[in-house]
Amino acid sequence: MTASAQRTAARVGLRRGFIEFRQLWTNRDDLIGQFVWLAMIFGTLIFMRGAQLPGTSFSLGAATVPGVIGAGVVFNGLTSVAGALVIDREDGTLLRAKATPNGMFGYLVGKVTTFSMVQVASILVMLVPSLFLFDGLAPDGFFSILNLLWVLAAGLVATLPIGAAIGSLIQDSRMLALVMLPMLGLGAISGIFYPITSLPGWLQDVAQVFPMYWLGLGMRSALLPDQAVVVEIGQSWRPLPTLGVLLAWAVIGLVLAPILLKRMARRESGSSVAARRERALQRV
Repeated sequence: MTASAQRTAARVGLRRGFIEFRQLWTNRDDLIGQFVWLAMIFGTLIFMRGAQLPGTSFSLGAATVPGVIGAGVVFNGLTSVAGALVIDREDGTLLRAKATPNGMFGYLVGKVTTFSMVQVASILVMLVPSLFLFDGLAPDGFFSILNLLWVLAAGLVATLPIGAAIGSLIQDSRMLALVMLPMLGLGAISGIFYPITSLPGWLQDVAQVFPMYWLGLGMRSALLPDQAVVVEIGQSWRPLPTLGVLLAWAVIGLVLAPILLKRMARRESGSSVAARRERALQRV
């Protein structure tokens, strides 16, 4: 692919990403799903507002907000991208992209654009009301937001390529549940709703292998006051390990995703799309 063709495909992908993002946030069903999810999360956080973070006078509900945001980046980055690839494979969108010059590259740029914008919008929807509901969030003002931005950027790079790699391996939309179950398990042990130091040491070690814990930790370092660090491992925000682990996952994803996506694209054909549609109709 020449540089000129690559730039053209990237522009097309960016435009596609903006269009898909606008469609997501103007679709009634998508909006209802987002509202129900946010209502559940805020209800849980408000219920926790009266409790205190162990060893501090800081609200447990406020301390949970950054972890929820970090977990949302992981959930959306992995499952949403994987789900979009599976759906686009089943309805023939990927086959059409494959048949277009530089179409797969533009398709990937579009998906990255769409879900990056979805992540930013979701964080704003979660964070802005939380700043009014809970005292003590973002204590350093502008510098807290700058800290959050680098954690978010590292989190997107660490999760979106992995999500694309997972999606390229899934042959059937029913298999998406196999992705969700491990995510829920990681959420339970990653210190999202309660300090990770309250868990057994071996569970802490398992959680630290995956990006969900580190994204939660990075978000807490950005949005919580210094007194909240007492419940963290080693009583430290550990910014360098956070960056290192997230970049390691980014490298894994950026290496695996192109290989697996090319392999998947080579196998796409009109007959394979027709066969998947036939199986879907039989399920209905």
